[in-house]
Amino acid sequence: MHKKASVFLTALSAVAALVGLAAGHARADTLDDIRARGKLEVGVGIMGLKPIIWQNPDGTYSGYEYDMLQYILQKIGVKDFEYVNTEWTTLLPGLKSNRWDLVFSGVAITQERATGGDAKFTRPYFMYLDYVIVPKSSTYQNLADLKGKTAASVLGTMDSLTAHNLADKGAFDQVKDFNTFGEPFVALRNGQVDAVVIDQTTLKGQQDTMGDLRVLAGPYFYEPKPELKSAEDKAPYKLGAVGIAVRSNDERLLAALNGAIADMYADGTNEKILKKYGVWDPALANPLK
Repeated sequence: MHKKASVFLTALSAVAALVGLAAGHARADTLDDIRARGKLEVGVGIMGLKPIIWQNPDGTYSGYEYDMLQYILQKIGVKDFEYVNTEWTTLLPGLKSNRWDLVFSGVAITQERATGGDAKFTRPYFMYLDYVIVPKSSTYQNLADLKGKTAASVLGTMDSLTAHNLADKGAFDQVKDFNTFGEPFVALRNGQVDAVVIDQTTLKGQQDTMGDLRVLAGPYFYEPKPELKSAEDKAPYKLGAVGIAVRSNDERLLAALNGAIADMYADGTNEKILKKYGVWDPALANPLK
């Protein structure tokens, strides 16, 4: 090799190594910076949604995500936190632009989100499951009783996909999709539909408000859209699993959070918290495949 070319390549390699070290140092600093300031800034787009997260009149917080956050803070060595309320659609863009340190806001892990490049997800701390729900006064006793009947769900959700899959298998005659999570229950109470297919957190919120509902069938695991089935089948989590999102280069923060979540499962805290808020199901014991 020509001497000048050799010197150039050596210099280029040295620069690349320095850049690599600098990038690695930047990644390593993220968790240290959070610990130094003593506060974790948490992006949340579902504040007020019971039983996940809400603020009490005295300014304190409740919800299973709040309780889990307190456990995680101790495990990662951070004393305080701040919720930064935002619109759901800005959660991941805001994370990318450093408006908060992470997103802890009931975000289900999907291959579309996990492979987007802007964020990485922790191991799951929760998993959405679907149930078929009827009024307490209903005469229906099992799923077979709904054959030829009408179910309701929410447009564009995984719950709706579950409902339509059940209908395709003959469980219902048809599915009516509504725009909000409250509308299917209004339709159920008005006799416009015979059942609702929805996740356990939405069910819990409705039960706490009205108390006139019961589970007829379930739980049902989420099923992927046909075009995403191959990718989701290869994923390590069960579809419906929920994780914390961090910036894609925050490897140390991701590792610390994963360790805390693993401990939360290992010592039974996860189950204890979910039972406290009435959303525990044995199917939640392992959201990984």
